[in-house]
Amino acid sequence: MKRILSALLLALVVSSTVFAQSADLFKRKEIERRMVSVAKWQLANPKHELFDWTNGAFYAGVFAAYETTKSKEIWDAMVSMGEKNSWGPGKRFDHADDIVINQTYLDMYRITKDKKMLQPTIDVVEKIKAEGAKGREVERHGIIWWWCDALFMAPPTLAKLAAITGDKSYLDLNDKAFRETYDRLYDKEERLYARDASFLINAAGEGKREANGKKIFWSRGNGWVMGGLVRLLKELPKNHPSREFYLKQYRDMANRIVELQQTDGLWRSSLLDPPAYPGGESSGTGFYTYALTWGINNKLLDRKKFEPVVRKAWTGLNTLIHPDGKVGWTQPIGADPRRNFTADSWEVYGAGAYLLAGSEIVKL
Repeated sequence: MKRILSALLLALVVSSTVFAQSADLFKRKEIERRMVSVAKWQLANPKHELFDWTNGAFYAGVFAAYETTKSKEIWDAMVSMGEKNSWGPGKRFDHADDIVINQTYLDMYRITKDKKMLQPTIDVVEKIKAEGAKGREVERHGIIWWWCDALFMAPPTLAKLAAITGDKSYLDLNDKAFRETYDRLYDKEERLYARDASFLINAAGEGKREANGKKIFWSRGNGWVMGGLVRLLKELPKNHPSREFYLKQYRDMANRIVELQQTDGLWRSSLLDPPAYPGGESSGTGFYTYALTWGINNKLLDRKKFEPVVRKAWTGLNTLIHPDGKVGWTQPIGADPRRNFTADSWEVYGAGAYLLAGSEIVKL
C-alpha cells in the first residue's frame, strides 16, 4: 500500500511539474526570458553576411524581440548590424532576398527618424520600379518574385515604405508582383503555395511528388508566405483596394494549415507527407505560430478555433529549444524539403521565426 501511495504521490508531483512548466510558457516574464536567450545565442553565433536573406528573417525577429522586451542590448545589436550594412540592401537590386533586411531598417527608422536608415531603401525600391521589369530575375524567370519565399521578403518591405513615405506607388508595385506569384504558384484546391514552378504538376498530372503520391508543399515555404501576409496586412490601409484579396488568402491558408498540424503541435518539412520527415521543423512551425497568433490578437481569426492550435504549437516549439538558446530542428537551406537535419541543426531564420512567434504569443 505504501508503495502504491508513494507511486501515486510521485506521479502527482511529476504531472504538476509538467503542468507548471507548460503554464509558465505563457507567462510574460518566461516568454521574454526565452526570447532574450534565443536572440543572444544567435547574435553570438553569426553565420551569414548581415544583408543576407537569412539575416533578414532573423533581424525581423530581433526587432520583434526588442519591441517585446525593450532590451538595450538587442537594440544595440540592430544598430551595429545596420551600420555594418551601411543601412543598405544586398547586391542584387531586383532579388527579393536582398531587400528583406530593409524591413528592420524601416522599423528602426520609425523610432529614430534617422534618414540614413530610410534613404537606401527608397533608392533600391525606386530602382526596382524603374528597372525591375527588365532585370535579371524577370529575364530568367518571367516574373520578379518567382519563388514563394519571396512573399515574406519583399511585400512587407514595400508596404512599410509606403506607410512611412505615403507613396502609394510602392503598393501598386507590390500588388502587381504579388499577384504574378499568386497566379503561378498558389494551389487553390490545397490552399498552399508550391515552392517554385519546378514543383507544379502539369495538366497531364506529371511532376514532382512525395513518396505517398501527394503534391509537394514545403512547410517552411508556406510559413514564409503566411508570415509575409501578416507583415503586409499590418501595413496596408484598411481601405486599400487589394486588402480583401490578401485577407482572404491569409484566412484560407490559416484554415488549411490548422488541418496539417501534427499531434506534437509541430509541422513537418513536407506538409502533405509528414510521416516521411522525422522530427518537427522549427522555422515553419515558428512562422505558423506567429501568423496564426497575430490573427487571433487582431481579431481576424476565431479565437475559439485557433487559440488551442497556437498554444499547442508554442508548447511544441519550445521542446526544440536548447538550454543555451539555440533553436534546433531547423531545416537547412535548400530548394526542397530536407530530411537531413537533427535536433542540433540550426539556422538564423529558425531563431527569427521563434522570436516573431514569441512576440505575438506574449499578447495572448
